Amino acid sequence: MADENQARQLVVFTLGAEQYALPIEQVHEIIRYDEPRSVASPIAWVRGVISLRGRIVPVYDLAARLGLSSELTDQTKIVIVEAGDETAGVIVDEVDEVLTVEDADFEEVPGADSELIDAIAKLGDRLVVLLKPSTIFANTEELVTA
Repeated sequence: MADENQARQLVVFTLGAEQYALPIEQVHEIIRYDEPRSVASPIAWVRGVISLRGRIVPVYDLAARLGLSSELTDQTKIVIVEAGDETAGVIVDEVDEVLTVEDADFEEVPGADSELIDAIAKLGDRLVVLLKPSTIFANTEELVTA
């Protein structure tokens, strides 16, 4: 029997002054920030690659991808995200918490880039932007060859 009001678990993190989230089922792990190995890329938000237990994983500057400014601190983390058959790391300022949010607390975002943003969660006086992991780093190969 399906519950009409489903809840979703989100990994909430900070970028600049804003809070964003990713669905927990697509977050593989969260690691301490370590400078990625630089790779040549025409895409400004591609920061490089890291070796994660022997596997080469691309790392993206999520703040730059979203047009935000952000600085590296002791709290900076790399969130390893899996979307489809792709795995990538995204740099975030700080991982805040894991939250369970009821579907009723989500709203669509008029005027926002619906390719990157899934919804906004209204949690009291907080607004948390839920990102679509599949589109954060989708089509990077196409961008490189374009």
